[in-house]
Amino acid sequence: MIIYLIRHGVTDQNKKRCLQGRSDIELNGYGRELALKTAKGLKDVKFDVIFTSPLKRAVETAEIIRGERRIPVIYEERLIEISFGDYEGLSFGEETFNIPDPDFMNFFKAPEKYKVPPKGESFQNVIKRTGEFLKELTQRDGYQDMTILLSTHGCALKALLANVNGTSIPEFWGEGVHKNCAVSILEYTDGEYHLIEEGKVYYS
Repeated sequence: MIIYLIRHGVTDQNKKRCLQGRSDIELNGYGRELALKTAKGLKDVKFDVIFTSPLKRAVETAEIIRGERRIPVIYEERLIEISFGDYEGLSFGEETFNIPDPDFMNFFKAPEKYKVPPKGESFQNVIKRTGEFLKELTQRDGYQDMTILLSTHGCALKALLANVNGTSIPEFWGEGVHKNCAVSILEYTDGEYHLIEEGKVYYS
């Protein structure tokens, strides 16, 4: 089994440095352009099925990558982005920061110290649900020889990789959030997932 992971294209909220989380924001023009360039880079990959977060930005990215392939696009709740609860829509930009928690940037800089917002979700839970989905894929009949695309989000994608790499919470982000439309590749062989490539972009 080969699994391609992609972070969705750019949205207006990305550009404004606002927390999106579960907010259902669509791609902007530049985001669609990046997805189209990525689709061109992946045009020779023979995907058998696509699973996507149900949020518009991930779904649209998945549909653009699918192109003319006659394969299913399946909505999967466990690929949805981390929830920021009451902080969704607020800005973490240096000049526009308006999040009630003055230490919110621990989310990026020190995940082990991150305080989950009211009605939000923890790193541990995102890792748990994405890991359950990866495990389920290995148990589905007929999937062992498939090539699969997962269209997801910055934090959820890192959580998927944390399951594969055994990454601790303090090291969750590694070298940082993947660029929009960056692609990573996993291979499942001999009962284990292996990371083949991480964060490749098909645009300049």
